Amino acid sequence: MWKKMVRLRALICCIFVSWFSLSLAEYVEVSVEGVTSIASTDDNFICATLDWWPTNKCDYNQCPWGKAGIFNLDLDNKILNNAIKAFNPMRIRVGGSLQDQVNYGVGYGVKSCEGFKKQESGLFGFSDACLDQKRWDELNDFFNNTKAKITFGLNALQGKQVSPKDKSLRIGDWDPQNSRDLMEYTIAKGYQIDSYELGNELAGSGVAARIESDQYAKDIKKLKEVVTELYPDASKRPKIIGPASFYDKKWYENFLQATGPGVVDVVTHHLYNLGAGVDPALIDRVQDPFFLSEIAETFYDLSNTVKEFGPWSEAWVGEAGGAYNSGGKDVSHTFVNGFWYLDQLGMTSTYNHKVYCRQALIGGNYALLNTTTFIPNPDYYGALLWHRLMGNRVLSTTHLGSPYLRAYSHCSKNQKGITLVLINMSNTTTFDVAVHPDYNLYLGPIRVRKHGRIVGREREEYHLTPEGGNIQSDVLLLNGNPLKLTNSSDIPKMEPKLVDPTSAISVAADSIVFVSIKDFHAPACA
Repeated sequence: MWKKMVRLRALICCIFVSWFSLSLAEYVEVSVEGVTSIASTDDNFICATLDWWPTNKCDYNQCPWGKAGIFNLDLDNKILNNAIKAFNPMRIRVGGSLQDQVNYGVGYGVKSCEGFKKQESGLFGFSDACLDQKRWDELNDFFNNTKAKITFGLNALQGKQVSPKDKSLRIGDWDPQNSRDLMEYTIAKGYQIDSYELGNELAGSGVAARIESDQYAKDIKKLKEVVTELYPDASKRPKIIGPASFYDKKWYENFLQATGPGVVDVVTHHLYNLGAGVDPALIDRVQDPFFLSEIAETFYDLSNTVKEFGPWSEAWVGEAGGAYNSGGKDVSHTFVNGFWYLDQLGMTSTYNHKVYCRQALIGGNYALLNTTTFIPNPDYYGALLWHRLMGNRVLSTTHLGSPYLRAYSHCSKNQKGITLVLINMSNTTTFDVAVHPDYNLYLGPIRVRKHGRIVGREREEYHLTPEGGNIQSDVLLLNGNPLKLTNSSDIPKMEPKLVDPTSAISVAADSIVFVSIKDFHAPACA
């Protein structure tokens, strides 16, 4: 009898401990400075890339690009078209590693037009290739149909030679003729290009090739001359963008000084701060707030470089895939990657970056859409919610709680109040979050009792969690329901959960929550 009593007490104790640990939540007060904004983004802050990689682009004994490259992509795919249309509009950057090996089959200078072939002596192991007129027409019909805003990356190595002293260095002036031919044809057809970007990853030490900063400044001035001549109406003139490279402080500063005002509209830099896609530590890094914070210095430095040496231009992240070499096959397309991605969006916006281009819209392991089925991966929905909910005015947002809780806020998009994104990277702790202004005013009349009932505007919450609690799932739940395409291949509606505005925001372990508070008193958002 005594032994049975001991076992019973032990069982009750275990049940209580399990219940207590499951119900344990950490209370956190998030402070939002709504008096003034600290930065601003473009209305089309969210951007994704289309890349040139062919089907035989392989890393780590896998070839994850399939037919997602620009030459092979099925532009008539209904899911692809609907995924872009849902942003209304989506910003798309066309470019990537092979763009400086692409010639354009328009005008009289190009005699043959062929795709990429494996070539050991070529940059990145591939030959030069040619974008023919037919494919350019197809691409622009696609862009027009989806109402996408296009940044097109031009070949910056045309006319250049390999330095006899340094095989990675390209010397000589850029020859703009082939790019000019493409632009003239584009204008004649009435195709709309938002911006032209010169070259890809040629700054500093480069990746496969490099150009000195003074020479690149000379080249981009030439591009500006051509664009200004061909687009005389300044209101319809595409922006000039560069250098589309990994940030090198000295190179970037020299480039902007040598370029001077009135040339470069946007200064772009690239990021792959998570390391190699094959690294087994990748899944740990995307959940480590201390590691993720290390990149903040790059955003800060780039922003300061632009402010000091090129205040006439703005900063963009022109390409960021997290893990390089096509991403991690078990991580980059899954729910857990959203910790890195949405944290990046929040962080870059606070450092006054206007646009963030995700590598890639489709292709590789890190795409927003599945490479073969085109079905949206979890980060697609995170990007779409950001685009729809987060306005362009960025607010200072702080808390003194766990570093595993990230909090960012903006003025809401197309409605009053503010919207926050709360990212819980902890796999054990739920956070009960209260949001307050950082000055001595109450939130306002967000809850009023009348005849015993609560009236007033409820808070809108979008809770994102992985299916089955598996952070490596590629199925995303919104408020507990899986996000799936409709029978007609449309993007599903994403409706919020309406919550009593005086209650705490419950941010479960391993979850991301968007929260819109319409009655938050924020003069910056008026």
